[in-house]
Formats: sequence, structure tokens, C-alpha cells
Amino acid sequence: MNIIIVGCGKTGQKIIEKLCEEKEHNITVVDIRNHILNEIVNKHDVMGVSGDCINAEILEEAGVKDADILIATTGSDEINFTTCLLAKKIGDCQTIARVRKPQYTKTINLFKDDIGLALAINSDIAAAREIARILKFPTAIQIDTFAKGRIEILKFKINDDSVLQGLKLSEMGAKLNCDVLVCGVERGGEVYIPDGNFEFHPGDLISIVSTYNNANVFFKKIGIKSSRVKNSIIIGGGVTGYYLANMLIQAGIDVKIIEEKKERCEELSCLLPKATIINGDGTDNALLLEEGIESADSVIALTNIDEENIILSLFAKSKTGGKLITKINRVEYDEIIRKLDLDTIIHPKTITAEDVLRFVRAKNNSFTSNNIETMHYILGGKAEALEFHIKEKSAVVGKPLYQLNIRKNNIISCINRDGKVIIPKGQDSIHVGDSVVVVTTLSGLKDINDILEG
Repeated sequence: MNIIIVGCGKTGQKIIEKLCEEKEHNITVVDIRNHILNEIVNKHDVMGVSGDCINAEILEEAGVKDADILIATTGSDEINFTTCLLAKKIGDCQTIARVRKPQYTKTINLFKDDIGLALAINSDIAAAREIARILKFPTAIQIDTFAKGRIEILKFKINDDSVLQGLKLSEMGAKLNCDVLVCGVERGGEVYIPDGNFEFHPGDLISIVSTYNNANVFFKKIGIKSSRVKNSIIIGGGVTGYYLANMLIQAGIDVKIIEEKKERCEELSCLLPKATIINGDGTDNALLLEEGIESADSVIALTNIDEENIILSLFAKSKTGGKLITKINRVEYDEIIRKLDLDTIIHPKTITAEDVLRFVRAKNNSFTSNNIETMHYILGGKAEALEFHIKEKSAVVGKPLYQLNIRKNNIISCINRDGKVIIPKGQDSIHVGDSVVVVTTLSGLKDINDILEG
């Protein structure tokens, strides 16, 4: 596909990186900053055009007349909207715009069709939703949902005293009698899609597929508490903090926000009358202790500085047993950060890139019988969980799963049939109309038949 990406900030660069991994798109990037543009062109197999994206001539130079998709990710919502409108008028391509301002987020559906916008992406809302979902099940380090919320992939860590340590996967079902499926394990920087002989070790990060209720039963049987949080301290009252606080208040969670800027505190007091707003420096340890960090059910570090968020979370970890969530914008040092054992780390740019990549794959594969409905990066970003909707009979339909010649490093993790969730076993089969979740360490799957050999 011919894809134009306008704006090469952190969000744009993450989208460029993920689309380049597909290795089948012609990508052109547009930015007014030559030094950033040159870095991206040298790093990735893309074309670069330097100039103002709301200049029709620049868009034409970038190939908008032949483009299939244009993605506008500049730091200005207004520029993104204008660019998408120009692209639609000049080239009639599908357009995606990054949106940040809450006022646009609330009203965008009123003018979305007028500017020909196919998709609006908001990394702040996406990050807030991810955090709110995790706080619903704080035992998990990461939660990804499928089948409109019926199916979840939950990641957790095996402790030294876990009943799972030393257990083989084939023994887990008989010992625990829980309807869950282990779809992946992270150990020492390596990722495994385990078979029955795989033995669990302390420190392993385990990802399971389950329904919410069955996951609750599973965690109780392995001795892990899974109750929801009742209160939360948010450090940083920016856009993500606002969205998150609003979601948590609606869920009945008591919210306290610590924000350094007095003017922003006044705004938040008006926007969030049910939240407690504290004007102060979130890196002040004495202030955090005074505001009850030791008794908090959850602490979320959402400042705009990654280093501050890391230090805040490390301090909180030393003072509370509550759930810790850390927002990190840069992913260059991801492996090092993960070794700090900060509990849950949120990468807003990666979440946004998932949304874009899912849209691109769906459009690129709209002629096939098995479209991708949902996609998440899991297992530390080294695997994908894909939800396929089975529209027509194909090679995977009607046969018991044990008869399918499935490629290595792929696992059929779940089947959703008319709202009923099936954790599959060898005798189960896929039917037309099902939604099927596949976990794979292979990149670029677009059709469920791609999991088969040959």
C-alpha cells in the first residue's frame, strides 16, 4: 500500500517503525524539520519530503494522488484535520488524524465525515483506557481485550512461593481445574509459546487467555489477590491524567491528583469536581507521604518526563504494596526499564501504533474472508495477539484443531462463538461466524490461514 505519514514526532516515528516492519508498504514521510526527516529516512526504508503539510504542493510531491492512506500525527489537531481534508480533496485517500484536545475528542463525530476522516487516534485516551482496564484487575501487569470485552489476555509474574513454580504446563489443568490457556511466557529476555513440557520458573512473566470470571478463579487458586482498587493517586495532571481521572471517578474509585502548575490545578478542579486536586511537586517525597502514598491502592506516574515517572514509581514501590503504573514515552531503553521491575509500564505511542496498524491491515486485507478485528502487541512487544473474524469456509474451518498443520510459534488461543467463549482443546474446531484469537511471534499475519504450513 502507498502510505503517507505527516509529522515525525514520537507518535509518528512509532507508527513508521511498525509499518516498516510489515515490509510491504511504500511509505513517504513529511515533516518541516529536516534533521529529524533525515534521521528517519536513513534509519528506515522510506521516502522523505521536507515541507509544510498544509501546502497542497507538498502533499502532491509526497504522492497524495496515488496514496491509499494518509496519517497526520503532527502536534497540532488543527493541522492534522486540515491535512486530512486536503488529502481527501486532492487524492481521495483514507485519512487518519491524531487528536489530543478534549474538546475535539467530544465533538469529532459531528464533523468527521465532512473532512473525510476514516479514523481518529488519541494516545492520551488510549493510555487512560489501558490504565483503567488494568486497575480493574490490578493483579495483572498487562491486560488486552478481545471479542468486545468478553476475552482477556492477562500477564502476571510467578513469585518464588507460587504454586505454579516447577509445574509443567501439561500438569496445570489437572492441578488447578481452571478454564484458562497459557499463550506465552517471557523469561530472561526470551519469549516462548509453550508446549505441554514447558516448566514454570519463579520470575517468569505468564500471559493467559481467559474470561474475566475464570481469570478471577484462576488467580484465587494460585494464591493471588485480584480485588479492584478503591483509591488512586495520579501524579501529573496533564491530558492523560484528566482522561484517566474521569474514567476512574465514573467507576467509583476515589481519585487524588498531584499537579505542579497552579493554573492547571484550577482547571482540573472545575473539570473534575469529584477529584481531590493537590497543587504540589509530585517528586517531593515528603508531599507524597503526607498525601497518603503508603496507604494508596494504586499510584500512577503520568508526568511528561520519563525519568521522573521512573523515580516516582521506584519510591512508591518502596512505600506501598499498591498497584504501580508508570507512563513511559520513549521506548529506546525499554529492556533496561523492564529490569527495574516497575510493575506495569504504559507506552502510549505503542498503543496508538497498534490502532493504526490494525486499520492498515484491515484495509489492506479487506478482500479476504478473515479480517483482523483486534490486534495487540504482547509478550514485551515480541508477539502479536490477533482476533480474526471468520467470514467464509476455509482451510481452518470444520477440522479438529489437532488435525491442522499449524506453523511453529502460533497458537489458537480462544474462540468466540455467538458470545460464548471457548478455550480450545484439540477436539474443538473453528466455524464460519466465529471470532478466533491467535497468538504469534511471527509478524505480518493478515489472514488466519497464514498460521498454516504451506
